[in-house]
Amino acid sequence: MKQPLTGIPTEIGMVNRLMTLLGAVTMRRWNSAAVVTLAALVALAALTANAMAKQARPAPPTEETTPRNAGEPIMAIVSIKSQQVTFYDADGWILRAPVSTGVKERETPAGVFAVVDKERDHRSNMYDDAWMPHMQRITWNGIALHGGPLPGHAASHGCVRLPFGFAERLFEKTRIGMRVIIAPNDTTPVPFSHPALLVPNAEALAAARVRAEPLAREAAEAARADDEAKRAATTAAREAAALTASLRKLELSKRRADAEFASADKAPIGARTDQTKVQAEDLKRRAAELGKQFDAVSAEAKQRLDASNSAKDAAEAAEIKKADTARAADQANLSLEPVSIYISRATQKLYVRRATRKPVRDGGEVFEASIEVPVKIRNPGKPIGTHVFTAMAREGAGLRWSAVTIDDGDDASSALDRITIPREVLDRVAPTALPRSSIIVSDEPLSSETNYRTEFVAVLSNHPQGGFATRDRTGDILSADDNLWGERGYEPLSGIRGISE
Repeated sequence: MKQPLTGIPTEIGMVNRLMTLLGAVTMRRWNSAAVVTLAALVALAALTANAMAKQARPAPPTEETTPRNAGEPIMAIVSIKSQQVTFYDADGWILRAPVSTGVKERETPAGVFAVVDKERDHRSNMYDDAWMPHMQRITWNGIALHGGPLPGHAASHGCVRLPFGFAERLFEKTRIGMRVIIAPNDTTPVPFSHPALLVPNAEALAAARVRAEPLAREAAEAARADDEAKRAATTAAREAAALTASLRKLELSKRRADAEFASADKAPIGARTDQTKVQAEDLKRRAAELGKQFDAVSAEAKQRLDASNSAKDAAEAAEIKKADTARAADQANLSLEPVSIYISRATQKLYVRRATRKPVRDGGEVFEASIEVPVKIRNPGKPIGTHVFTAMAREGAGLRWSAVTIDDGDDASSALDRITIPREVLDRVAPTALPRSSIIVSDEPLSSETNYRTEFVAVLSNHPQGGFATRDRTGDILSADDNLWGERGYEPLSGIRGISE
């Protein structure tokens, strides 16, 4: 008698029953009920396998916003592995969203970057005028965060695509200089403390603020005085030039009158008539009048030339004062900006940068690079990893720091243990260190993408960089020895190639 299929076994029971039935099939000891049961178990096994596979596969990233009141984003971390970006303020994560990074052979480079430019409605000059709305550039050769289609996997030519609405909302929240970390794997900032981290001095910070305001006023006044001196010099030079031109005309007229009188005066006495005598007297009087005019204009022209020369000297002095006061004000203002330090095991050097907040004509802002010094790293042949230490907020008299590690090597604390930061650097930058200040330690040298209008750019050499391969370099690394301050302010490096993406 056929036995009905009365129930669905548990997973373990199902497996045992399936093995028994398979054995029966092998021994040809099976009936219709066994066939029905076997078919049901095979179908159920397939469903269970699919369910288990779904449980093993992580859920795709979704957009999330922290339930608390969020502050200004300090850093963004992109995980290439998870295709997700997370933004952090001083107290933790605030925004998350799925992304699409670069496809094979056009991979988004892993490393340390910062936002260097923002453009609300950007069109690519590399990829058929492709629309890249709410673009936030992190290199000048075309790697950027921007809105774009997200198919659920890597799909870009090297950029980091964000959901369109997310990119639009984010655009107003970020500022140039915000740190962007692109990590091969998942990583998060962790609270961190170490004696090597910068400790500000309250008195130095207060003095910097007190010093900055009057210096800014003095610089503005010097700039106005320089403009006035230049206008005065231009006016004086124009007036002197006009008088000089008039003097030349008078001189020619006087010479002509003198020549005509001399010619008339040389006529034989017997040949002179009353008319010629009158003409000669008129010529003599005309020559005398022109002589007086010439002497008067000549004296005035000399005064005008002296005034013009004095105005020129005053303008030059005003220009020097303007440059000096502007430089002093810039240095004072720089001390009120977060400071970034980069330490490279590859070059055995330490670099310092700060944002100047000075716009560049063709986009972005200038970053000041005044310090580049050798640094001592213990066991320099041993990998140290890539670590980003960020001052998240003030904490008492000091700063609260976090650490993000994105490449193998020492752990964050051991990495800092191996480094001796020169005392003169600490004395110069630590007293006025502010939240958002950072120290980056890496095995890597600075990328060639680092230039006068970028923060530090460092790329992990042991990960694919296809997203860089199709783009031109933007220029040489800006050294602390390079002086780009010109007549019109900070001058761009020569040889900067086209902005891509």
